[in-house]
Amino acid sequence: MRFPRTRPRSLAGQLFAMQVVLVAAVVAGCAFFAYVSGSSQAKETATRQVRTAALAIAGAPSVREAIRTPDPSAVLQPYAEQVRKDTGIAFVTIMDPHRVRWTHPNAERIGESFLGHTARALRGETFSETYTGTLGPSIRVVTPIRDGDRIVGLVSAGITVERVSSQVRAQLGALGLAAGAALALGGLGTYVINARLRRHTHGMNAAELSRLHDYHEATLHAVREGLLMLDGQRRIALINDAGRELLGLAPGTVGRRVAELDLPAPLTGALLASEERVDEVHLTADRVIVVNTRPVVGGERRGTVVTLRDHTELQALSGELDSERGFTQALRSQAHEAANRLHTVVSLIELGREEEAVGFATAELELAQALTDRVVGAVGEPVLAALLLGKAAQANERGVELVLADDSLIDDGALPATLPQRDLVTILGNLIDNAVDAASEAVTGPGSGGGVPGRRTGPRPARARVTVTALADDGELLLRVADNGAGVGPDDAAEVFRRGWSTHGAGRGLGLALVRQAAHRNGGAVVLEQGPDGGAEFTVRLPLAACSAVRKERTT
Repeated sequence: MRFPRTRPRSLAGQLFAMQVVLVAAVVAGCAFFAYVSGSSQAKETATRQVRTAALAIAGAPSVREAIRTPDPSAVLQPYAEQVRKDTGIAFVTIMDPHRVRWTHPNAERIGESFLGHTARALRGETFSETYTGTLGPSIRVVTPIRDGDRIVGLVSAGITVERVSSQVRAQLGALGLAAGAALALGGLGTYVINARLRRHTHGMNAAELSRLHDYHEATLHAVREGLLMLDGQRRIALINDAGRELLGLAPGTVGRRVAELDLPAPLTGALLASEERVDEVHLTADRVIVVNTRPVVGGERRGTVVTLRDHTELQALSGELDSERGFTQALRSQAHEAANRLHTVVSLIELGREEEAVGFATAELELAQALTDRVVGAVGEPVLAALLLGKAAQANERGVELVLADDSLIDDGALPATLPQRDLVTILGNLIDNAVDAASEAVTGPGSGGGVPGRRTGPRPARARVTVTALADDGELLLRVADNGAGVGPDDAAEVFRRGWSTHGAGRGLGLALVRQAAHRNGGAVVLEQGPDGGAEFTVRLPLAACSAVRKERTT
């Protein structure tokens, strides 16, 4: 027969049982100690009481005078009974040195021998003992009566053990009531505390909590998305490894306030927001992250749960896709133009104007070949060369002339392998796109592109032009892009790198922020100045020697 398996008692139930047993053991121990201590104290008190009475009787002059009389009992018996009643002790026995009683609570016992030890008293000592006499077991004190140097009698005062025990039992009743009250209060307090604990642990037992903790720790380290939990005071209550990496935080940040983490202001605002945030894109010094926040509410605000997704690679791929799309459109336009030119050459040949057809075709080829030769000859890095040729085709479609500066030179192999080509495409591609937009607007007027806003007050240039400088020399890569557009005003110079800064509507203004981020990621910097043609000039400097160290530090 199989019995159903019962679920182990919850952690709160186990603690309740343990605490009840502990409280009961403590109360019982205290009660036992109090009983033993009270019993011992009662015996000591009784001993002191009878000792005081015995010494007082032995030192009384009237007792010595009565002993000198022929019949000491006639005087001493009333006196002893009066002392016994006044002190509340059980008996006072006065006897001669030969242990013959002169007094006794029972007058019939007068003249009989005292039951007990007297040898020490006859030697002049005062001592106490527990002895069973005519009244039963008693605690007694025996002391000598001196008349000068002679011992003329003995005094024994005592109290029965039964009377001492009755006093202890009376105290024990009160002690039992106190112990019961303490046990009841302890049990009630334990129940209240464990009821609260049961609510907080949701009735789970110790094994379930341990398993939940193990899964919790494994999940935190396994999840590749960043997870951040803030308490009601906006302090970090929990953060996993991916979250620290995405935010660039050092270990030991748990317990710190979000406002103290030196994060970008927009990101800090998103983390501190009381409302829910969904798929917001934010920039840190090195990464593009997507932030989602959700408040934890349970009667009151308890904190915020934040998830972080790394969007850096996706953003770079999106930029590359945009570039590829632009290249495709440029190639499509060039194919269309090439077809038109080919038709023109064929028509000239059909008209018998062979020389003019050859001249027309040669001029077009020389123009295209000259740009290709200039780029290939100066820039040995294949990715940068391909990017420049593609951007030149795109700029040409928009009526913008892209020029490679004469001092441009990047030998093949000059750039270290640790410098990501994707970052080079991000930096140079976004700078050229913005420059083409600005130069095109300066010629055709605003509305045609997505560059930085212009403040030109003079006449528009006759030909839109973008000048690119690419130079690797003295352990440094210099990328400079200048245009003859409207330029950037002094008030906007510090804002152009902020995410979302644009005059072309929502969804724009990310390119220059990505440029600065990519430069910072590789240990470089980007500077905005006024170009020689009056437009904006962006200069990016990347220390090639530091790229390896920076990349190694970030991977470790």
